[in-house]
Amino acid sequence: MKIRGITYVLIGAGSFGFTPIFVKTAFGYEYTLGQVNLVQMLLAFLLLLGLCLLQGLRVNQSKNDLIKIMMTGTAMGLTSIFYYGAMLYLSASLAIIMLFQFVWIGMIYEWIFSKVKPTRMNFLSLLVTLTGVVFASNIIVSGVSSLHPLGLLLGFLAGASYAGFIFFSGQVATESNPIVRSMLMVAGSLVLVLIVFIRDIPTIAVIDGRLWLLGVGLALVGGVIPTLFFAKGAPLISGRLANVLSSIELPVAIISAMIVLSEAVSFLQWIGVLLIVAAIVINELGDMARDKALE
Repeated sequence: MKIRGITYVLIGAGSFGFTPIFVKTAFGYEYTLGQVNLVQMLLAFLLLLGLCLLQGLRVNQSKNDLIKIMMTGTAMGLTSIFYYGAMLYLSASLAIIMLFQFVWIGMIYEWIFSKVKPTRMNFLSLLVTLTGVVFASNIIVSGVSSLHPLGLLLGFLAGASYAGFIFFSGQVATESNPIVRSMLMVAGSLVLVLIVFIRDIPTIAVIDGRLWLLGVGLALVGGVIPTLFFAKGAPLISGRLANVLSSIELPVAIISAMIVLSEAVSFLQWIGVLLIVAAIVINELGDMARDKALE
């Protein structure tokens, strides 16, 4: 059962690592940020709704829980907006590295909202993460001027919103069916992108097969597959192990960007990637030590 859980989580996390391929390809065809987000969220919602109907699942949450789940889903929508927006100005490799700042931002959320003070190991994880960013961003060689400030800001905001999504999704209506819960979260994301990109709606052509095909791919690897496989795998293993395994998303995203998008990644950048993955492991070890001390 544990091996099955590990396999499911690896597939789910690895799937999300392929999102930059579809986003960068869509931008290459000159589709806008709004068009990409609108099509992805609409198709992801329809796919998850279809799964709910096929399995005879119903929305039976209370009105309060329904609002909370959909509001949590807006954090997912914000992550897509900021993350994809960062890719307009940064390489896919650097955008995913900025997204992974959720590792230490999540620690701050726990400190503020749950009053859980970080341990020394948590602070060590922060230091290792930031060191990894310095290496992975390649500023040692190319300098700070080579990095687009708006791209960095959007990437940081993507990490902040993703950390918020992880934090609050772990506390809202966790007893709900994972497929129904995921569908409602995506519904919240869909409402958000409809509001933010309302002017882009008329620009989406129903007969634009290329856009809808890219949207299907993005909906699958960015929403449906990760959601379903995490829902199946996470209950079979510990939460800490799931978090550590999720870090496979980073190397998958960078390797796929190298192969498909022909992005160059230097040796120093790979050192940075390994440091960020190591920081995730250190952070989980810190949480484990804190929990043992409280027992």
